[in-house]
Order: sequence, then C-alpha cells, then structure tokens
Amino acid sequence: MQNDDITPHINVDYFEDLTGNIEDGEKIDNLSGKKRETEDIGTKIRKLREKKGITIEELSNLTGFEKERLEKIEKGVVKPQLGTVMKLSRSLDSALSRLVSDVGSQLYSITRKSERKYISRSTSPEGEKKLYTYMSLAPEVKGRHMEALIVQLEENPAKDVSIHDGEEFIYVLEGVASLEIDGETHELNPGDSAYYLSTTPHLIKAKEERATILAVLYE
Repeated sequence: MQNDDITPHINVDYFEDLTGNIEDGEKIDNLSGKKRETEDIGTKIRKLREKKGITIEELSNLTGFEKERLEKIEKGVVKPQLGTVMKLSRSLDSALSRLVSDVGSQLYSITRKSERKYISRSTSPEGEKKLYTYMSLAPEVKGRHMEALIVQLEENPAKDVSIHDGEEFIYVLEGVASLEIDGETHELNPGDSAYYLSTTPHLIKAKEERATILAVLYE
C-alpha cells in the first residue's frame, strides 16, 4: 500500500528561528549581543565607487547596468538582487562579502539557530516589489569566498533573469521554489536542491506566496 505521507529530508523545525518570520530579525552583533547598525548596500556601493574614483557613467559601462538604475541603488530606492551585487562587487574589485554582510574578522563561525543575523532585502529593478529577503549565516569569517544565506523568496511575475560570474547551491527548506534555468523550469520541494554555474541564465522564486531556501553563493 502506498504511503501518502511525505517526510521532509531534513527536520525543518531546526530552522524555525531562522525562517519563521525572517523580516522580524534584528541586526545583532554576535560578540556583544547588541543591535548593530549596518550600512545599506547602496551606500556601500557608492562609497566604494567614490573611493576608487569611478563615476556612475564608468560603472554603468563596466556592468552594463543603466545609469538611472545605479543611481536608484546607491540612493536606496532600489534594493539590488544578489546577482546584481555580485556583478557590482566584481566590477569594483571588491569581495561580495564586503557589500552583502560586511568584512569578517574571525577564522571560523559557529551559527546557533537562535542567533539572528544581518538582514537585507531585494526588490524589482523599479523598486516597486519585494522579491526576497535574506540574512547571512556566517558574516564573521574573514577572507571568505562563499556567502551562506537563508533566503525567503516571494513570487516574481516580472521574471528578472540573473546572469553573473560565480556558482550557486540552493536547498529548499519550506514551501515550493520555482527555478527557471537555461530555458527550463523546475519545481523544488523541501529537501530538493540545485547546483549551477551563475553564468547560466537563472531565476529562483516562490511558486506561490513564499518559500524559504538555504543558498550558498561562491564568487
């Protein structure tokens, strides 16, 4: 007789404190336990660009992003997607970690499920719709080349396909994620995973309402 019960490959309750409501998290310093103020990604991009003496026009030529879009990102009107941040970090000769979750200072990181990490969100190119919210799981490690993130996906009818250097691994924790890659669409359920080169055109979103994934980005 067929068993209709579907048992997740992992115990998703383990991630309850991380995924229950990701937007309620605060920016907490793991060492002091105090709330930590972090700069907006757009502000970090602007400061890094100015430090290197690069104009908005030059950055536009380097990345292929329109000048108006870059101005909105720097002003915080548009919250860039992670693929966009990766492309900007490469064009500015900077590590992805410096823009996403700050430069770490430790040799290793232990992440407890009750600890809240630094939270950011990404919006559509116009800044009108939230596409996903994410928080870093290991911002303390210095010199790292990977970013481990818990990402809460939203539906994305705009189909903003991403193409950039690097590699990505995603593992679905809750809900159903839809991965559109290289012209094909795959529905990923809890326990399903995907690994791909980021140079392959791809789009990851929630199939309905929300889905939560573990994402590891390698630059």
